[in-house]
Amino acid sequence: MDAKTTDSAPFLDRLEAVDTDQPDWAAALRRAGLAVYREEGLPHAKVEAWKYTRLDGLTRSAFEPGISAPDGITVPDGRIADMAGAHRLVFVNGCYRAELSDDGLADEGIEIVNLGKPGAAPGWVAEHMGRVLDLDGMPLAALNAALWGDGVAIKLADGAQLQKPLHLIFLAAASTPAMFQSRHLLIAGRDSRAAVIESHLGLEGAPTFSNSVVEMILEEDAVLDHAKLVDETEHAYHIAATALSLAGQARYNGFVLTLGGRVVRNETRVRLAAAGAECCLAGAYVADGEAHVDNTVFIDHAGPGAASRVVFKGVIGDTARGVFQGKTLVRQYAQKTDGHQLHKALLLSSGAEVNAKPELEIYADDVKCGHGATAAQLDEDMVFYLLARGIPEAQARQLLTEAFLGDVVDEIASPEIAAAMSAALTRRLAGINADHGA
Repeated sequence: MDAKTTDSAPFLDRLEAVDTDQPDWAAALRRAGLAVYREEGLPHAKVEAWKYTRLDGLTRSAFEPGISAPDGITVPDGRIADMAGAHRLVFVNGCYRAELSDDGLADEGIEIVNLGKPGAAPGWVAEHMGRVLDLDGMPLAALNAALWGDGVAIKLADGAQLQKPLHLIFLAAASTPAMFQSRHLLIAGRDSRAAVIESHLGLEGAPTFSNSVVEMILEEDAVLDHAKLVDETEHAYHIAATALSLAGQARYNGFVLTLGGRVVRNETRVRLAAAGAECCLAGAYVADGEAHVDNTVFIDHAGPGAASRVVFKGVIGDTARGVFQGKTLVRQYAQKTDGHQLHKALLLSSGAEVNAKPELEIYADDVKCGHGATAAQLDEDMVFYLLARGIPEAQARQLLTEAFLGDVVDEIASPEIAAAMSAALTRRLAGINADHGA
């Protein structure tokens, strides 16, 4: 390899060693990912979409794929975004673990396929896998396309009504630096209803690099409630891309909660393809120490009469950094579009930093769109007010911080998911303000 290849496109040796003796659809996806990653390489500061998020650390650790987890791994129930009765699918270091997962799914109208065995995948997987997310300009997703080793494909039949949520639990645990790439597909048939939760948890050990892709297709009148919790270790890199395509009258209610990780980037790309499609995406994040949390959102209004709402809030302390990049594109024929985005950050220390870049790109003339971003410190007058009423300072700061983030939790459509996210957030905030008092 030449110097440019090794410096700007690490992991190529892993890519070239991938087994290509696979079904045509899987081999084609791998070839497409390899081609894009060879061309674009690892993002750097001169790439506009990555100007605020550096991935230099990925080249400093000898991340190796396919590292198995230590024996005795169990699901830490106290940390997951749990909901009573949820059906669990558990992955450890990117690989499905049947012994930690539920045996069966009682709900009718749903098909789940283990993508770790792509040769046995049904035709609908081959038809839709890799078709929602465009890899151009997405080098980490391209890396995933070339290297993915496991995941699930989920299909809801037309009219299916899941009686309990699906909970995908991803555990990261390794004694030496490990990288893992999981890939998932969800298709919600016409007039179907479902709730899907992701919990990404880091267990103590060596640094890890998780790079995942989720593709979702919501057909006419489908409704999906989707929540994601990221609580990785202070040595973990968590890079994730979620891509959605919504047909007419489909509704997506998404929420992303980031509580831990060295470098976390949650990228969500939504295409509203037809009239009546709606996307409500909200998120909250807490970052301290040297953590870096990046939430990047792209909403593509490709059809008329669709609506989108994006709201993120962050609490940042120590020398941590928060990033929000939100872009709403309204195409020429997307008249009657209603699109809004908002980001607010609360800075708990003088070393904390936030970069917010909301954008609107509009080519239609009959639209209602707006965006905004603010950053501020905790109101010391309010802290004093609570202290004067006998509330300890750490508790007072936590109450005010919870109130600040509470508004965005209220954006969650499902009461059950809202309760799970609120509980996880409260656990994380307990004590964080004690380290950032006046």
